[in-house]
Amino acid sequence: MEQTQAIRTAAAAKVQTRTRWMILAMLFVITTINYADRATISIAAPGIKKELGLDAVQMGFVFSAFAWSYVIAQLPGGWLLDRFGSKITYFFSIFLWSVFTMLTGAAGFLAGGAAVTMLFALRLLVGAAEAPSFPGNSRIASAWFPTNERGLAAAIFNSAQYFATVLFAPIMGWLVHSYGWHSVFYVMGGLGIVMAFVWLKVIYGPKDHPSVSASELKYIQEGGALVDLDGAQKAPAQVNTFACIKELLGNRMLLGVYIGQYCITTLTYFFLTWFPVYLVQERHMTILKAGFVASLPAIAGFLGGVFGGWLSDRLAKKGYSLSVSRKLPIVIGMLLSMSMIACNYIETDMLVVAVMSLAFFGKGVGALGWAVVSDTSPKEAGGLSGALFNTFGNTAGITTPIVIGFIVQGTGSFAGALVYVGANAALAIACYLFIVGDIKRVSLSKSLIKQ
Repeated sequence: MEQTQAIRTAAAAKVQTRTRWMILAMLFVITTINYADRATISIAAPGIKKELGLDAVQMGFVFSAFAWSYVIAQLPGGWLLDRFGSKITYFFSIFLWSVFTMLTGAAGFLAGGAAVTMLFALRLLVGAAEAPSFPGNSRIASAWFPTNERGLAAAIFNSAQYFATVLFAPIMGWLVHSYGWHSVFYVMGGLGIVMAFVWLKVIYGPKDHPSVSASELKYIQEGGALVDLDGAQKAPAQVNTFACIKELLGNRMLLGVYIGQYCITTLTYFFLTWFPVYLVQERHMTILKAGFVASLPAIAGFLGGVFGGWLSDRLAKKGYSLSVSRKLPIVIGMLLSMSMIACNYIETDMLVVAVMSLAFFGKGVGALGWAVVSDTSPKEAGGLSGALFNTFGNTAGITTPIVIGFIVQGTGSFAGALVYVGANAALAIACYLFIVGDIKRVSLSKSLIKQ
């Protein structure tokens, strides 16, 4: 009897489960909701602007409120991830950002300056609550995926930002059209609260997951996955935080990646904030039509993101170095993104949408920064490294809405704004070609790790 059981156990161990892909599916769903909640303000913006009487510069500051607190909270969020683990830290992140999103709808019950102040304050709170999300995604991907699958994994959860627009922009446009701008925040906030509790039931570390097989665990561990990163039986590693930040910033490769992410994220925030306004103001579309049209470039961005991750991993499996397999899609993608400048010379709306779709496809192909972070972050400070990377990237969430707001206010058109965004794509190429150098995992000085 015992021999039969041993044979069954051995046979089961040979069956490689695919639990890591279930974990990735959960990351994708949560990140979709994350980005939909970020985009609520842009879909609601025409209604908010009309009801509260805001001009372009004021709307630029409202758009940027999320990013101010999101950036400031990055390093504390990364520290929380490294100190308490991804599962519990991320749960509170999802729950809180969803509550604050829901409350944003109540700003409509106020008037004048009080309404604007409440709107601004709640967007600040949403930003602070979302801070651990992407460093958490990167940390979980590092734990669950071998190196030769990590590009696709990172591309898939990162591509959720495009899928969020594909799925939710038409829905949110319809909600605004039918029930007013307040309804968008109530619906999206309620959905996020429900998903926070689903998260607790689904997410585990590789060694603690009830469904993972011994063969899958061995496969991902031998492939470079950091399977002990969030183990329940292992005390989290601690580092000297400020000295660690100094050492990470002193690394030329990482600094190039950080600056490159700022440039790439400039494209993200253009599409998240001003793109629907561009369609309404510059192209004279209704908000309902803009909601549907905005989903077309987003579909292209989603497809580009998956393609970029697949291409990167394909190159890695064929024996190309990480430097080649990560950099090539980024450079190609940013070149394609620069095509948006051509919209300044195009009159036909359909052609504008096609070119914007090509630019968004390129942005998706080149959005491999989180894969690079998973490849390079020190294992003792994955959350902190990801948070630092995200701090640089989402500083663009502060500057992009404000700069574009001033450009539009000063010139009366979006022509200069498109040139500004395209120039950032060019600068991202320069970072990866001339600053980053070889892509490899960073090892911290032993003196930084607390015993």
